[in-house]
Amino acid sequence: MALTLKALRMPVYRIINPVVAWLVRMGVHPNAITTVGFLATLAAGFLFHLDHVRSAGFLILFGGLLDIFDGRVARESGLASKFGSFYDSTLDRMSEIVVYIGLMSLYIGYGAEVGDFWMVYVIALAMGGSLMVSYTRSKAEALGVDCSVGLMQRAERVVLLGGGALFFGLMWDGIVLKGIIALVAVGTVSTSVHRMIWVYRHARGVPLDDAPPLNPANAPEQERAG
Repeated sequence: MALTLKALRMPVYRIINPVVAWLVRMGVHPNAITTVGFLATLAAGFLFHLDHVRSAGFLILFGGLLDIFDGRVARESGLASKFGSFYDSTLDRMSEIVVYIGLMSLYIGYGAEVGDFWMVYVIALAMGGSLMVSYTRSKAEALGVDCSVGLMQRAERVVLLGGGALFFGLMWDGIVLKGIIALVAVGTVSTSVHRMIWVYRHARGVPLDDAPPLNPANAPEQERAG
């Protein structure tokens, strides 16, 4: 799926470029777009709590679309900044947490009625895995290692959860949505492990930039400590 979404990136950019150009002309700040997208996903989490699954799915996809717009507007307007990147990434993590909490609330109520209370634990795993996917990449890149590998990145999670909720809702006793959540849980954990192995292969034995110089007299002790 990651390869498919990457292949769709340029066609999507061509479609949205006129809107991006209009937003730039209107002087819309990319951080404002980020904020609106965040509010949309907050609303999605609340709608899951109210059992309005299809509406929640639509808002997840809408928030994901705005997440594309804010980056494009930032680059095209020359307003890209370190704070903007930090702000966007932080709100992305917060919005994901809210969406998963909304899903938990859905299954605490609806799931208890149909015997699917166990889905709360699957959702917790999906939430933890999603956060770890983001953390492993940011930590690796802070250490100077490119770590964009793996299938279940944010775009895939948005499309799966948003699209599944919008198009299927709780049809067939919610079997499709349950399968998607389970897929996200397994996929995010697998992607996190994949990234750990990737960093191990590319950073094993590479000293930290701020590591103290190795003292030859204490080399055996220092090696054991590491």
